[in-house]
Amino acid sequence: MRFLDIVLIIISSAGLLHGVLFALYLIVFKKKKGLSSLLLGLILIFMAFRIGKSVMLNFGDGLEPVFIFIGLAFLLIIGPLLRWYVLSMTRPDFKLPRYYLLELAPFILFFMASLFVTKDWYSNSKWVIIIFSSGLIFIYLHFATYIAMAWRIFRLAKKKHQKAPMTKSQKAVFNWLKPLLIGFVVIWWSYVLNILDEAVPYVIGPIMYSLVIYYLSYKAFQLKATDMDGHVFKPNNDHQLFEALSKLMVDNKLYLEPDLSLTKLSKMLGKSTQQISLVINQCAQRNFNDYINYYRIQDAKALLSDPENEKYTISSIAFDMGFSSLSSFNTAFKKFEGTTPSAYRKKMK
Repeated sequence: MRFLDIVLIIISSAGLLHGVLFALYLIVFKKKKGLSSLLLGLILIFMAFRIGKSVMLNFGDGLEPVFIFIGLAFLLIIGPLLRWYVLSMTRPDFKLPRYYLLELAPFILFFMASLFVTKDWYSNSKWVIIIFSSGLIFIYLHFATYIAMAWRIFRLAKKKHQKAPMTKSQKAVFNWLKPLLIGFVVIWWSYVLNILDEAVPYVIGPIMYSLVIYYLSYKAFQLKATDMDGHVFKPNNDHQLFEALSKLMVDNKLYLEPDLSLTKLSKMLGKSTQQISLVINQCAQRNFNDYINYYRIQDAKALLSDPENEKYTISSIAFDMGFSSLSSFNTAFKKFEGTTPSAYRKKMK
């Protein structure tokens, strides 16, 4: 075996193994398991079977026809699972209706038929090319249709929730689903190109899968996507509470108070400190200190840009804005504006 073939096998198999381990984590080892975790895990398991068939066909000798047909059959189950997964991630309290299982009929029929494929029939029957080509076209069109359906669910859900400010978790779900669906488009397209066997090497499919699965694993970890599902879209009073908090903050300029705390705000709003902190984190997408400092910096910018306030030192402005020290003011100002207060004042002259 050539060295290049060994490298390609390692790359292809590494992505396949990574996908299986990711699936086992979701289905077996994850503490809080839900429908979305199960669906994503099953998608990865069936994709591993599909990719495994490709690796064996490309590098193995005389792969039994039954395994070729079974490998293709798995694409007929991945499509419905993908659609259900997107639904579970975008709809609160999503439960899988029993009639949805009818969507698995093409997979079951094709899988059962695959078990009767013999090497003799595959090698000698005059109907092989017609049946194989027809099946291939149907399978890839079926997969493409389900990817398109999943994409439509994603787009409609995003459009619906863009009408109101989205929480951090809701944005994370959409930021996860988009690359996931793009990844499946890439995998689908790479396998369609495989049909042009002379133009595109068959091993491209497994390699593209490996690249996609590693990237998606990174995104899932970065966004904590496996800890979320459609419950993040469940209606609650978070937005109303945040609006009440923001109104109280602006109308009374509470942010100018040096001793302002979560405890004080919770007493004023009649909510727990945990609720206030969570709402600020989700709706403002900042922690409490950054949320308060943002308002302070906006007022400080107005003072620093007004020539009539040249008589006030930066230190006096910092203390007037509620900061306990000049250094904390400088740090916060640079964090939000990318420059120091003194440099900002000079710029605005």
